[in-house]
Amino acid sequence: MGQASHEPINRLAHAFSGGAPAVPPIFMTTKYYGGAGSQDTPEDVLERMRRYAEVLAESGYTLRSGGAPGADTAFEEGASEYPERQAIYLPWPGYNDRWGNGIVVGQDERLEQIAARYHPAWQNCRDSVRKLHTRNGPIILGHTQPVILSDFLLCWTYRFLGGGGTGQTIRVARAYGVPVYDLADVDNTFEKDWLY
Repeated sequence: MGQASHEPINRLAHAFSGGAPAVPPIFMTTKYYGGAGSQDTPEDVLERMRRYAEVLAESGYTLRSGGAPGADTAFEEGASEYPERQAIYLPWPGYNDRWGNGIVVGQDERLEQIAARYHPAWQNCRDSVRKLHTRNGPIILGHTQPVILSDFLLCWTYRFLGGGGTGQTIRVARAYGVPVYDLADVDNTFEKDWLY
């Protein structure tokens, strides 16, 4: 999978622990991560997502997310100082009242085929739901060719169950060998693996 060195983020661990100033942005090769989760993510987890997104953006990571309320929005807010380091995938123009600040992928046939491959009940989904699920694949794969995988997916799911759109993103991540860190899992190793 060619995972990037953790050195830039290791140096940010002190900023995350409080007190130390954040390290200036480090520009190397483009690095991506997926940020997703339930629209009902608890507020304390949303705050952690904002802090993680800020640290990751300062480290040169580009957020890939789906533009939904809750977790997706928290990641965007955390990376708000770095709009050039955000790839926000939308199922259609105007989704979630977004006009002109996202990448519309709901009609992309290649991405729709990927969504159909990993969704367990694709044939039962309405067209609008299919477009919503189509926008979950690029959170892991990007929307261009060649595919550039996200280094990891950071998310929160209710009771660590991975349902809905986040579940679709998790299925795509696992199919491509991308590590998934669900913040609902108290034993997740995200901070150990990526911040320290």
